Amino acid sequence: MYIYDTLTAAVEDLDKRGYEYDFNLAEDCIVCKSLDLQLMPEEFEIEEFYRFEGMTDPGDSAVIYAISSPVGNLKGVLIDAYGAYSENISPELLNKLKMHQD
Repeated sequence: MYIYDTLTAAVEDLDKRGYEYDFNLAEDCIVCKSLDLQLMPEEFEIEEFYRFEGMTDPGDSAVIYAISSPVGNLKGVLIDAYGAYSENISPELLNKLKMHQD
């Protein structure tokens, strides 16, 4: 695991290490809009994750996940704000992300 002072530094380093795609949460999967691709929880792995806590505003807190998938041999990042689990996502996706939060 690496140590990063900022979310920006983490994104830049992960990009240099080949995590080139951006993923977003959807209801039951993660989505890479640039590839028009959806990955179900069983189709990707979380290789690393890093938490960032806002110094003055809890709303600035986030987690960055380094994700890989054998589907297309992809590597990318998913950035998620704390508390996003209140969003409407499937139990399978929630469990995949939460096991890396504890």
